[in-house]
Amino acid sequence: MTPSLNPVAARLPAGAPAAPSKSKLTDRACQRLAFGLIALSVVFHLAYLAFNCPLDLAPDEAHYWQWSRHLAWSYYSKGPLVAWLIRASCEVFGSLSQTVVGSPMLAVRLPAVACHAALLAGWYVLAASTLKNHRAALALVGMALTFPTVTTGAVLMTIDPPYLACWCWACVGVWKGLESGRFRWWLLAAVCSTFGVLAKYPMVLLPCGVFGYLLFYRRAELKRAGFWVFVLGSVAGLVPVFVWNAANGWVSFKHVGTQAAGQSGTGVRWFGPLTFAAGQAAFLIGVWFVVWVCAAWANRRSADPARAFLWWACVPVWCVFAVASLKASGQLNWPAAAYVTGSVLCVAWARDQLEGPRRKSVARLVGCGAAIGLALSTLVHFPGLARPALAAISGPVREGQPAPIRQYDPTARLRGWKALGAEVDKARARVRAETGHEPVVAGTVWNVPGALGVYCEGNPETYSFGLVMGDRHSQYDIWRPNPVADPHAFRGRTFVWVGDGLPPDAGVFERVELATHFVHREQGVPVAVWWVWIGHGFRGFPDKPLYGTGSRF
Repeated sequence: MTPSLNPVAARLPAGAPAAPSKSKLTDRACQRLAFGLIALSVVFHLAYLAFNCPLDLAPDEAHYWQWSRHLAWSYYSKGPLVAWLIRASCEVFGSLSQTVVGSPMLAVRLPAVACHAALLAGWYVLAASTLKNHRAALALVGMALTFPTVTTGAVLMTIDPPYLACWCWACVGVWKGLESGRFRWWLLAAVCSTFGVLAKYPMVLLPCGVFGYLLFYRRAELKRAGFWVFVLGSVAGLVPVFVWNAANGWVSFKHVGTQAAGQSGTGVRWFGPLTFAAGQAAFLIGVWFVVWVCAAWANRRSADPARAFLWWACVPVWCVFAVASLKASGQLNWPAAAYVTGSVLCVAWARDQLEGPRRKSVARLVGCGAAIGLALSTLVHFPGLARPALAAISGPVREGQPAPIRQYDPTARLRGWKALGAEVDKARARVRAETGHEPVVAGTVWNVPGALGVYCEGNPETYSFGLVMGDRHSQYDIWRPNPVADPHAFRGRTFVWVGDGLPPDAGVFERVELATHFVHREQGVPVAVWWVWIGHGFRGFPDKPLYGTGSRF
């Protein structure tokens, strides 16, 4: 008889289970690796933000920073959580941010890094809890770090990082509450739901999805307190929003209603769902959209309660926005929360396929998605790598296209703001030298004043001319006094503003001059173009808009 080559197996009695393979990761090892990856991602993104970050604050981020200077229970277009987080971070790390990067940028974005870590940790816990497989959970964390939308969320402080983290941990609370019967998990889900609504209104769709799951799979849970406490969490998040809107003309509801109904408010976009699906395919870089569709279809009638839960917290949410696309195009990130549980479902589907006859095809598909995602994430973080190629594609400067690269480079809108702040500061210094007074800083559209407030010296209070320039309503119209609604408070002042010029016969100022036509270039390529104006002797705006047909929400 040939002796066993495995001395451990040789000592096992007949019929005893084989010793576990040393090549297999234990659950504890998977946990350590997953949280090690999360820690490495956090360290990398902190270093990226602190040391010569090539991305200035996006207009949305700067706008939310402006909100954080005026704390309230809600704001024009969103709930208050993003402003509260930024304010807390600026209070603690504001001085450090000024020292390290010379602006509030680092402090503004630190909550995004924290929410990024919370989302990844929540994903691990959710996958391990529902799939009962820590290796699958580790694989999800590793794959998520190649998703451009996830890695971008680690450095951009918009409403999505806290919203998605709240959604993920609310799902963890719901599932663990159902699985264990412990009320404390439902409380976690309720708290996360409350903060999630304060981040983004679509958080209310999660209780709806959970209700559908319980109705078809665990109807008895609808008679218990846990689910209804979870629902009350969402309701509690809506209370500050309703209270604030009641005092401010219900502007948030008008804004959301306009977005949901489209600009015209009439007509049906029959090809809207097709356009929506194509946009989502691009959002998920094609490969992951295919995987998601396959996973959603394969689990549409799953007998596995965990997979059914993941499906109900995903597909119905996605379908809400697909149906809404019949009226409005929306934005690519609107159904992003659907992919939180959807990603776990994708891992489950891929694991099934890797154990079947199509394992090679699926492995290639997943590997291709990871490679593309990692490449795109790299280019988003370091846009200079792609600039020569994009400049060649976009062609030379031409009439109507002073910065052609902006057509192809989505990061262009995050660059040049710091340099613009320096140009505006030159105009401010000139006005101070000539008049002895500090000029008022403004922008002609809602997304410019926030960036000027961040990057101009001294972080001045800034204003918007938006309503009279054909722009939509914004938070600047609610804060008082403002130049449009309260001209008497600014009469006679000198303004430095960025954006379009005023009609020659507008009579808004006694005298207007173009301070500079500023072109921001990187490696010789024009990336952004702005006009900086000086208006002397403010008189006030006329009753009718200078451009456009009227105000929009």
